[in-house]
Amino acid sequence: MRIDDAFKSQISSALMGWERSAADPTRSSKRAAVALTILDEGFGADLAGIATPGSRSESPAMLLTRRAAGLRKHAGQWALPGGAIDPGESAEEAALRELQEEVGLDLPTDCVVGKLDDFVTHSGFCITPVVVWAGRTEGFTLNEGEVASAHRIPLSEFMRPDAPLLESIEDSTHPVLRMPVGSGWIAAPTGAIIFQFTEVCLRGRATRVGHFEQPLFARR
Repeated sequence: MRIDDAFKSQISSALMGWERSAADPTRSSKRAAVALTILDEGFGADLAGIATPGSRSESPAMLLTRRAAGLRKHAGQWALPGGAIDPGESAEEAALRELQEEVGLDLPTDCVVGKLDDFVTHSGFCITPVVVWAGRTEGFTLNEGEVASAHRIPLSEFMRPDAPLLESIEDSTHPVLRMPVGSGWIAAPTGAIIFQFTEVCLRGRATRVGHFEQPLFARR
């Protein structure tokens, strides 16, 4: 995989042909959007998000953040840039706004290449994942009140043979889903959204993820 027009077209074509599962808009769930952002790996960024010497990588990566330690909910957890959809906003507009507010990436609307399935969480949010093409980018300007760090995770990391990790849970017939990254993992809903991206856009598989469970700590 390379961060080029051919790869962008692959993702766009996959999403155009995807029959997205949208949640019922009349439900009481709070609406939110996240930006699943595809960009270059940068200058050899490792899984800790630390740039190492060397030439700029042409391989594609996904932008993830670590949430700030002072946040009331989900502090320190892996996340996709995102947040609540404001009145009058579309999911696409909200995702791009949050991307700019959290990490300083100000992208035009034509960088949106499609959407994945809505994911309804135990905490009462209906999350719409918006896939955004950032291409080759420079550094980030972090909103320190919300974001502790920003990371370029190679897409190849999410294609590992041990992904996803599934674990049974006592209060559900469906397993908890986690996506391995480095020596750790990313829990659903973020992990489930990432897994669906790899299945639909990279492997060409019609995979739904809304039924997967979240760990107990992610339900708050």
